[in-house]
Amino acid sequence: MTKYTDQGKQDTRSGYGAGMTELGRTNPNVVALCADLVGSLKIETFIEENPERFFQVGIAEANMMGIAAGLTIGGKIPFASSFANFATGRVYDQIRQSIAYSDKNVKICASHAGLTLGEDGATHQILEDIGLMKMLPGMTVINPCDFNQTKAATIAIAVHHGPVYLRFGRPKVANFTPVDQKFEIGKALMLSEGTDVTIIATGHLVWESLMAAEALENQGISAEVINMHTIKPLDDKAILDSVKKTGCVVTAEEHNYLGGLGESVARVLATHHPTPQEFIATQDTFGESGTPEQLMEKYGLNNKAIEAAVLRVLKRK
Repeated sequence: MTKYTDQGKQDTRSGYGAGMTELGRTNPNVVALCADLVGSLKIETFIEENPERFFQVGIAEANMMGIAAGLTIGGKIPFASSFANFATGRVYDQIRQSIAYSDKNVKICASHAGLTLGEDGATHQILEDIGLMKMLPGMTVINPCDFNQTKAATIAIAVHHGPVYLRFGRPKVANFTPVDQKFEIGKALMLSEGTDVTIIATGHLVWESLMAAEALENQGISAEVINMHTIKPLDDKAILDSVKKTGCVVTAEEHNYLGGLGESVARVLATHHPTPQEFIATQDTFGESGTPEQLMEKYGLNNKAIEAAVLRVLKRK
């Protein structure tokens, strides 16, 4: 299998901040909005360099979405930022009516997604946001895997016309994708080719999948690993091409198995090529307080859980 090297752990939210800094210097139509979480979203440099293009809305997320929608009418490209829980669940009505239904060019950028928010607990850990967003007609849903890819995705969505949900996280994780990568919305990335099983992962679970694939290789099992950074539009071709070769699949995500990446993959398979599938995801439950590592272990969202799922699905081929 292809070997990847961690270039030094970094948080994906800082990748968003780095992308915003670059957009501030290269795209005069980009404006930023935040709901009293500037430090958590890492957009201080954008604000320092472009104070007239920043709107601090305060703890009023619904108002932020409405303002963002309005700014698009004047040709601006608003990046509206908050924690994932507050950027989706708290303001779903405003996103649906003012942004998605109206096809406004708003970029909803959501940090602290999933269990790895950690000690803040269940009230702040959203595990259903991908489902909420992917069901909105016209909404693009992106969940990058590391700092470099989050930066590249942030830059890419500025030139994509239409509403986007960009999801990223708080903890420092492996940074292993190329620094100078070009992010292509809707185009999955083949990270490692294999013949026995397909592992399709998104977000923080991509690195965990690569580690699982390495452990499986030592057992004589050849795993193909795909980074499905865009959940909508989904790269159906990449999925089908892979499973037709391997004959089984494991999906891995830091999200509820209901409504997430796994269900989207299952739809493709059920429609075109029924294939045994195992789901690495939370099992219709809320989270709890703990370190990111403790929570990923308890809820089965790490390389060991992926490895075990591969062994299960191989028996179903």
